[in-house]
Amino acid sequence: MIRIAIMLADGSEEVEAVAPADICRRAGIEANMVSVMGRLDITASRGIKITADLMIEDINIDDYDMIVLPGGVKGTENFKASQILNNYIIDFADKGKGLAAICAAPTVYSGLGLLKGRHAVCNPYFFDELRSDGALLDEDARVITADNIITSKAMGTALDFGLAIVEFFLGESGSSEMCTSLCY
Repeated sequence: MIRIAIMLADGSEEVEAVAPADICRRAGIEANMVSVMGRLDITASRGIKITADLMIEDINIDDYDMIVLPGGVKGTENFKASQILNNYIIDFADKGKGLAAICAAPTVYSGLGLLKGRHAVCNPYFFDELRSDGALLDEDARVITADNIITSKAMGTALDFGLAIVEFFLGESGSSEMCTSLCY
């Protein structure tokens, strides 16, 4: 079974975490919500409480096929501060395993040098940061898949982001089936 770890932190953007989890679970992809905060309960960017399935300290990251980072400025800062998460991301990049991030969160990957020379997109507020880290920014894109890394623009593209993750694993037909199922 395909397994993805959707990371959560205080300040993560609710829709950007929950929409991809929902879409992936509907497609038969096991999507675990994983807290990097040392506790299961997090407070998302708009004050909504989310309870993660697991804590990062309790997972075997080798059991996962992709790491997914929702945005949110504070959530992204918390991701950058998690040494465990950053080590996992670097390991995934070295192995060519899936990485996905939306909104502010692509800056986690760019800050680790993973977007240098790759096509990417993020929230417009962070365009300059991705550019300065060497990403080939496509400002008009909603979602970009560049080899093993998926990036997306913002909360308004969360469904597209989730569908891109489905397509990454199940191909265009899997994504198309989900679009039909969701009346999208």
